[in-house]
Parts: sequence; C-alpha cells; structure tokens
Amino acid sequence: MAEVEDEVMMEADAKERRGEEERFHPLWELTLARVREFVREPEVLFWVFVFPVLLAFALGIAFRNTAPDQTPVAIESGSAAASAIAASLAESPDLSVKLMTPEEAHHSLRIGKVALVLVAGDDSSDFQFRFDPTRPDSQIARLKVEDALQRALGRKDIAAVRDETFTEPGARYIDFLIPGLIGLNLMGSGMWGLGFAVVQARTNKLLKRYAATPMRRSHFLLSFMFSRLGFLVFDVAAVVVFGWLVFDVAVHGSFAALAVTSLIGGLAFSGIGLLVAARPKTIEGVSGLMNLVMVPMWIVSGTFFSSARFPDVLQPFIRALPLTALNDSLRLVMNEGAAIAVGWPQLAILAAWGLASFAIALRIFRWQ
Repeated sequence: MAEVEDEVMMEADAKERRGEEERFHPLWELTLARVREFVREPEVLFWVFVFPVLLAFALGIAFRNTAPDQTPVAIESGSAAASAIAASLAESPDLSVKLMTPEEAHHSLRIGKVALVLVAGDDSSDFQFRFDPTRPDSQIARLKVEDALQRALGRKDIAAVRDETFTEPGARYIDFLIPGLIGLNLMGSGMWGLGFAVVQARTNKLLKRYAATPMRRSHFLLSFMFSRLGFLVFDVAAVVVFGWLVFDVAVHGSFAALAVTSLIGGLAFSGIGLLVAARPKTIEGVSGLMNLVMVPMWIVSGTFFSSARFPDVLQPFIRALPLTALNDSLRLVMNEGAAIAVGWPQLAILAAWGLASFAIALRIFRWQ
C-alpha cells in the first residue's frame, strides 16, 4: 500500500514539474533574465534613454529657428572708394561689412571668417568679387552684395515682388533630426546592448556553462532580441515626447505606423548585433566590429544631414543600408504623415536585414 502511495506521489510531482515547464518556457525565463541584467546596469540606461534626449536638446538649440545671421563680407581698404562702398553696404540688414587690408581680407576668406571679399576699382562702378564657389554661403554672399551695390547705384526694380512668409513645423531641422535620432538610438541599443552582453558572457565563461545545459541556441539568442523589444517603447517614447514638449515636433502619421516601423527597425538591428557578436571572444574585438558596421551608417544614412548629399553612384548602396531605410521610414510617418504601406520598400529592407542576420548568427554562433 505504501509503495502505491509513493508511486502516486511521484506521478503527481512529475505532473507538477511538467506543468511548471509548460507554464514557464525556457525562452520566457531567459528573456526575463536579460531584462534584469539590463535594468541593473545604470550606465546602459543612461546611454539608451538619457543620451539621445541630451543630443536632441543640444542640436535643437544649436539649429533652432531664429532670424538668419548677417553674412560677413570684407572690403579691401586699398582704394579711395572703399569707405563709401562700406557705408552703402552697411545699410543692408543682411550683411556684416568690415574694412580690411588685402592681407587681412585674404586670410579671413581663407579660414572662413568672411564669405566674400569685395575689391573696388578706381571707377565707382568697377568691382571685383573674390570668393570660393564651392561654399554655399559665398554664393549667397555674392548675390546679396551685388544686389546691395546695384540698389546703391540707383537700380530700379521692374517687377513688383511681395513676400509672403510662414513658419511651418515639419520643415525645420529639428523635425528632420528627431526621426534620425530615433533610428540612431534603435541601432545603438540593438547592437551595443546585445553585442556587448553576448561577448561579455563569453569572456566570463558563462556561455561555456550554458553549452552544458539542454538550452537551445535559438532560445538563447531570441531572449536577447525579445528583451530589447521590451524596452523599445521607452526608447522611442523618450525622444518623441521630448521633441514634442520642447520643440513642438509632432507625429503627423499614426502612432500605430510609428510603432510598427520602430518594431521592425529594432528587430533588424538586434539581429545585426547578434551576428556581430556571434564569434568575437573579447570586448575589444566586438567593439572594433561594431564600429566597422555602425560608423559608416552614422555618416551616410541621413541621421544628421540628408543622404542625398552623396554622389548618385553611391545612392543604391546607401538606400540598401538598414539605418537609411529606418530613418527614411520614420520621416515618412512622422513628418509626412504617410501610412505604413507607403514605406513598405524601407520596411522590406529592414526585415530582410533582420531575418538574414539572425539566421546567419544562429548558424555561426559559438558558445566558447
């Protein structure tokens, strides 16, 4: 009788253990462990949540909407008419005029302190402009100075032109910048947050111990991706709310489209982060690979300035980069109010990067 009771108790314990195993899936437990590791690292919280907000604040203040600065112009003081010309140009509210010696004017133009040097001839209507045609501010300075000179010499406008000005949120630099900072934050948190954690575990011999368990490699890698997605809403919300409160940056599209775009972008860079961390054995090794992958995208993917500035021959390659696709998709939603279907080419690029990266990482990953 006692043996029967023992068998019944053993079966009950086995059922209870199976129930716990079914209730607490290994992937769920691993994801919770990754979340706890992330929360316990205050420096990670700073770089993920605080640093993007500080960067948005600094750049937003630096490029805030203000009245345009006066264009600095130098006038060589060698001619008799230089003083009179300087007095005429000084009446223009768009110009900042200084009399300089030829040496001072040449030096100021060379180092960029002035946009243009005006040299007056012996005749009151004879002028020479010295400037760098590759500098946009020099081209603008030439137009402003010529217009002011022509008016001072009595030019009459034939056509009557009236100005109608407006300032519309969505066309400012800060409106361009905020989506780029969201994309940059998703890339950094996805790659640095995952890559360093995996390599650090390998360096501390933790992965070697995991290899002795029945843990699946896919569960281990997916736990890193899912733990990052849990914080994704806070990553995006921190920058979006700050931009809205401080700089009146609005989300013209739907928040659902913004969420889907951010989700796909987060998954893509999580997969790339796992791929980069699949083999390196040291923090120095993975840091070099991270910089090799991310630094080119910082420069060419349109985070701080438009990627259209690069030559046309490079545009197909730039458009194929995941950060370019993410930034373009975020700007379509936030600045243009586009539906999620409009940005499907960019989302397809992101999805392809994420799936391919995770598949390769799963294949080449080594525990030790």
